[in-house]
Amino acid sequence: MSYRLEHIDHFPTLARMKSPRVVVITAWLVVVAITAAALVMAFVPWVQTANGDGLVVALNPDDRAADVSSLVSGRITEWYVKDGERVNAGQPIARVVDLDPDYLTRLAAERAQIEAEIAAVTQSRATAQLDVNRASSLLRDGLIARRDYELAQIKVAEGGAKLAESRAKLQRIDVQLARQSSQVVRAPRDGRIQTVNAALSGGVVSPGSILATVAPETATRAVALYIDGRDIALVRPGQQVRLEFEGWPAIQFSGWPSVAQGIFDGRVRAVDPTSNAGGLFRVLVEPAPGKKPWPDLRFTKLGAKVRGWIQMETVKVGYELWRQLNDFPLEFSKDIKDSISGKGGSDGVAKDDDDTVRKAGKPK
Repeated sequence: MSYRLEHIDHFPTLARMKSPRVVVITAWLVVVAITAAALVMAFVPWVQTANGDGLVVALNPDDRAADVSSLVSGRITEWYVKDGERVNAGQPIARVVDLDPDYLTRLAAERAQIEAEIAAVTQSRATAQLDVNRASSLLRDGLIARRDYELAQIKVAEGGAKLAESRAKLQRIDVQLARQSSQVVRAPRDGRIQTVNAALSGGVVSPGSILATVAPETATRAVALYIDGRDIALVRPGQQVRLEFEGWPAIQFSGWPSVAQGIFDGRVRAVDPTSNAGGLFRVLVEPAPGKKPWPDLRFTKLGAKVRGWIQMETVKVGYELWRQLNDFPLEFSKDIKDSISGKGGSDGVAKDDDDTVRKAGKPK
């Protein structure tokens, strides 16, 4: 027997019962939410990103912190700077005095002795050359034997060898004097004293000992991001990057870049061909031309932490959720797909601008 609507009349109490309003509203809200979620996943775009953490670095090697080292061995007797002090290129940093206070005096005396030796050898060699000229004339006249002429030539050659040896000694002495004259260590560039190795005060230092570190106050900055190896194959120079600097208030929506606030733009400059010890690849990011400039160096100093999102392909939200739930890699761009399918050229390789995409499969 099938159920018909008039059968409810036999159950008056059940007919008077109605669903609570809260339940009805909740049910409708659930239906609307499910419908909205389905529409969002099916139609709303999402920008895929390869994210990583990094640091602010100096693009120019001359703008990086430089260690000031001692050129000679000795003992530090005086410091000319303090931590945090600003210095100019060539400004004295410290004075290093040799352990032997009479060393310079002895070097000067030795140099004078060698100069006298050079003068004597030069005079002796000139006299020997005169003997060679006279012996040559006598040999032509048949007044001396050839052996005497050859002995005179040997004396000239020996004088030349002694002269060369003496000049080499003089050059070595000059090098030692030049090094010892560098006892005042100076700043290599303009900047600010970041650290002073005060532990060396009064102690013995050797050539190459770090006395202080000078950090520049102006620098052309870049960002070094470290990206996982799963995504690095899709990163190419010229791609857009969104950056969040440490200490700078920001709200980031990686899939919707236009909604983010406090985020700065960058551009991939270079990608390292090998990974570091942790298996991450360094991606060098420079400021994007024509975009909002990065925060001033006062707020984002060299070494400050940065989080970055390298923008990839645009997909639907539903596909992105499915990809992340299955831990799949990012979506390939068209040129990479062409290289895999063999449509990128006669040799099966896509003609990519940075030549980082290699042949991934046999061409059809």
